[in-house]
Amino acid sequence: MDEPEQARAYAEADFDEPNEQFVEQAIEWLGDLPDTAAVLDLGCGPGDITLRLARALPSARVHGLDGSPAMLAIARNRLASETDGRVAFIQGLVPGAELPLQSYDAIVSNSLLHHLHRPACFWEMIADTGAPGAPVVVMDLFRPADAETARELVATYAADEPEVLRKDFHASLLAAFEPAEVLDQLAACRLEGFAVDAVSDRHMLIRGHLPR
Repeated sequence: MDEPEQARAYAEADFDEPNEQFVEQAIEWLGDLPDTAAVLDLGCGPGDITLRLARALPSARVHGLDGSPAMLAIARNRLASETDGRVAFIQGLVPGAELPLQSYDAIVSNSLLHHLHRPACFWEMIADTGAPGAPVVVMDLFRPADAETARELVATYAADEPEVLRKDFHASLLAAFEPAEVLDQLAACRLEGFAVDAVSDRHMLIRGHLPR
């Protein structure tokens, strides 16, 4: 979503409920992080989830990574009201982004995986940037059974959104992976013990801990 129109439509859409649910699920899985914990949000977009995480983890540093300058411009505008310096937004791609820290105590991501043509890059980056034993929470769309179901999901959840957002949602549904495919990706990257669960009619939640 490099175009300002796309970024603005995404930022203005009503994702309050799903974003808050994701943060609640993430906080539950992350458990008791150390006071000095650093959390990485991969594919942070306009920064809503990153800032929610920072508020829920008042002692942690939270870094959001995204490849879209248009998205990050919105995220940094939102950050203007946050004055304690714990949140930073970084522009970079998966893989290859230069991050402020060598490792993170926890990693989260919402709706990035389906954008990547090489999903192994996503899991490899998580493995390379997470501290040993770090908790990982990823939410993403899963691919519907057929094109008609995809159209029905768009009609149900995005009927009142701008056309650009409806088109992006439809394309994302068709590009998304099935849970079984994600399990294969995890196995190929030697990330054992991760769980992949459907948590709605369009979302799956992936949780696990990096090897120690």
